[in-house]
Amino acid sequence: MTKELWQCTATELANLIASKEASSSEVIDAHLNRIGEVNGHLNAVTKVLEEEARADAANADAAVMAGDELGPFHGVPFTIKENIDVANTPTTQGLPIFANRISAVDAPLVERMRNAGAVALARTNLPELGLRVSTNNPLHGLTRNPWHPDLTAGGSSGGEGSALGSGMSPFGIGNDIGGSVRNPAFCCGITSLKPTHGRVPWFSSFAEDQNIGLPAWMMCTDGPMARSVSDLWTGMAVLNGRDERDPRSVTVALEGPEAPKRAAVLRQVPGVDCDPWVLDGVDKAVAALEAAGWEVVEAVPPEIEQCGIVWAHLMSNDLIGTVLEESLEVVKLVMSEELINSLMNLANEYPSDQMSSTVVHTEYVRLSRLWSHFFADYPVLIMPTWTSKPFIHDADIANPETDWMRNLLACILPPNILNLPAASVPVGTADGLPQSVQCVSDRWRDDLALSAAEDIEAQLGIFTPINPVI
Repeated sequence: MTKELWQCTATELANLIASKEASSSEVIDAHLNRIGEVNGHLNAVTKVLEEEARADAANADAAVMAGDELGPFHGVPFTIKENIDVANTPTTQGLPIFANRISAVDAPLVERMRNAGAVALARTNLPELGLRVSTNNPLHGLTRNPWHPDLTAGGSSGGEGSALGSGMSPFGIGNDIGGSVRNPAFCCGITSLKPTHGRVPWFSSFAEDQNIGLPAWMMCTDGPMARSVSDLWTGMAVLNGRDERDPRSVTVALEGPEAPKRAAVLRQVPGVDCDPWVLDGVDKAVAALEAAGWEVVEAVPPEIEQCGIVWAHLMSNDLIGTVLEESLEVVKLVMSEELINSLMNLANEYPSDQMSSTVVHTEYVRLSRLWSHFFADYPVLIMPTWTSKPFIHDADIANPETDWMRNLLACILPPNILNLPAASVPVGTADGLPQSVQCVSDRWRDDLALSAAEDIEAQLGIFTPINPVI
């Protein structure tokens, strides 16, 4: 059966456009129609750039007819989370106070996507300031999971996850400080990559965003989201490399020296219960890798539980403590009471007098060294994404127990605090929901994480887009 255009991956669409089997205008129309069909229910897309997208598609078609050199995403639509600048559109951060905060320029990654021929199609939803693992905010409201209307689409890039999973977009850009591209991938059955920090540049045109210099923010990186690992490879080839607007960014080759096809698999985080449904997904990934010729060995990376504690202290001490304690009266004007209370719970649970910033940094260095030794023996680590199924909407702020959240994210947080690349890849479905795993590797070896994810996908297939379950 022939695929509809909205069902194709970004790579497939680029090939169709380049070969003149489909025009960019037809591809854009197909995705605009799909947004019209399903976004009313899902609320993943917050702003459609229809006029601009149609004009860019017409220019893309003219370039094809003229025989011009085409970029890897030529004529292909992509979507962008609403905390990343897109020229002439608002960078809202999910806050009503920023509803009309219009950027004059594109962020570096949006600029690079356009230079690769891609067409900016729409903006997507996120929670306030991206500080939740579920997507809801007072500005645009709740984003639903295409697999189940009552369950979270994940966060903070939940709009991207829902849009990709339902066929409104073939490729998106999000960001990740505590799983924010991997959480939606897990919930919505798509792929994503949290790159090594520094691989892709970040810049905001707004002074209040530029001036964030807190150490906790150094755990955050933008990253690609898609429905196939092939698209992640292409996306990273486009997005990778230094930009002078981000002094932390560097240019490092995407592919490194050949490494043995040996993976460690983590089935249990010490002290954390892992749902059998999650472990079933891990077993599927292991079987797929073994069928692809990988050696897979059960192993627990060093002090994984301590990584989550250090992450929580860094967020509490340097981000939440500073923002809430020093600027609480201002914060109350821009953030919902529910989110403030949730963040205050975290700050109270992990006070600075329990683990100072100096101790946090010392632990970060020590743990990084231990994990580097671990990756010398096992080039890739396969582990769960979340330790339990997706939760019902807003349970992340309704539950005051911070340990519940840290346990849920026990496998998510280490790549952030240790600056490691982590690819999320779906492995199947069970109980009507998608299952996935993370493929994690050492710093700058994003290629190894992607290679493992690619081999898993080759064995098990691609599971989206789907028609939303109403």
